[in-house]
Amino acid sequence: MSEETWLAARLIPTSGINGAEEQERRATSALLAVMSAVREFGRVLTQSLGAPAGSVQTFIEVPFKLGNQQLFPDGLIRVTRGQRQWTALVEVKTGSNALKTEQLEAYLDIAREQGFDALITISNEIAPVPGQHPTAIDRRKLRKVALYHLPWTEILTQAVIQKEYRGVADPDQAWILGELIRYLEHPRSGALEFSDMGPAWVQVRDGVSAGTLRASDSGAADAVGRFDALIRYACLRLGRQLGTDVTPALSRRDLSDPAARSQALVNQLSTTGTLTGSIRIPGAVGPLHVTADLRAGQIVCHVDVDAPRTGRPTTRVNWLIRQLKDAPETIRIEAFVMHARGGGATDLLRQVRTEPTTLIIDPARELRAFRVAQSTAAGTKRGSGRGAFIDSVLQAIDDFYEKIIQNLKPWMPAPPRLRTPEDVAPVQPVAASLVSTAISSQDSPEFDTPTARDSSSAVGGQLEE
Repeated sequence: MSEETWLAARLIPTSGINGAEEQERRATSALLAVMSAVREFGRVLTQSLGAPAGSVQTFIEVPFKLGNQQLFPDGLIRVTRGQRQWTALVEVKTGSNALKTEQLEAYLDIAREQGFDALITISNEIAPVPGQHPTAIDRRKLRKVALYHLPWTEILTQAVIQKEYRGVADPDQAWILGELIRYLEHPRSGALEFSDMGPAWVQVRDGVSAGTLRASDSGAADAVGRFDALIRYACLRLGRQLGTDVTPALSRRDLSDPAARSQALVNQLSTTGTLTGSIRIPGAVGPLHVTADLRAGQIVCHVDVDAPRTGRPTTRVNWLIRQLKDAPETIRIEAFVMHARGGGATDLLRQVRTEPTTLIIDPARELRAFRVAQSTAAGTKRGSGRGAFIDSVLQAIDDFYEKIIQNLKPWMPAPPRLRTPEDVAPVQPVAASLVSTAISSQDSPEFDTPTARDSSSAVGGQLEE
């Protein structure tokens, strides 16, 4: 037998996983052990949850009594810094298993009785809005104990960013973190990718096509929530590739009132047949906007770019075209002018390259911004794979970022230049009685007034030629 068929020994093996319970226990133990062993990784996961920067201790299946019940939360995390301690219970689900309200509320009661700070849930569920929990919980249970949720995708993303981009000081700890990444990326680990648009997806899709979908339909709200989760998953996936924190572009109002935002998106879906989301990428020229048009069967990605504030309209158009030299010629460009409502002139890049004036309706009006958009076919299947809606959205986002956004830079005005003697206009002769004898920045280099000549002669004539 050749060595190519031999399996390398792994610190966290995926072999021998028998059933969901074993899968859950192994994933919990592996994650918590690496959190305590790799200081940087443990810190990056706990800092956003309110834990201090200190030593991390982790435990699994710690027993607690709640009334007459004996309960075993999957894990416990304790962070110590000086005299301060921060403690959180951990509940983990793998695969397609969902978190249960009754179980979480019981663990919240335990945390309150024990004086713990938080309950952390980990599963493949992705909340529509960051900071929101995917499971409905009695808000009264959260008066003294905080509730946080970490999708497995987010944990994997943070692990990759920490190891590959931020770095781990100790080489052995970096190897340990790499072993966790290998484990979580394996299909048998239970840390799944986003792979389902939900049971109501086909009904919603067909309702949009037939024009029969109503905002009151329960499936519409589920489809909106799944699309929000898909956008957040796309952020985590793109951030893993870029090595930075990519997040949904949400306003303060959206974050403070997710229910109102969800209702607005449901109304939009029922009236226009579109689902929309935006992605904020650090350093990008602007947010990446995604529109899924279920009626037209298209995914449209676009970015808005501010036009230069100087130069003629054709100069501003050419500035954008130069940055799109490697972009597909089928992308659409739209130009907006100052103080105008509605859309502006629009055309495909292939035509704009040949004739930039197609984007200029009135040369006297100043161009304000450009919109660069790309349309691709949308999949229809609710799952993942070829012909699936999820994969078509993810592919559209990746292509638009790679071919367009990462090549765009915002316009920057040229810095002011110091004046040279050649730049200073000569001063016209004036009456001697009106000329000041003090040298000024408004004087010409030759000091050609009578008083200036007398003054220069008085100091030895150094300024005379």
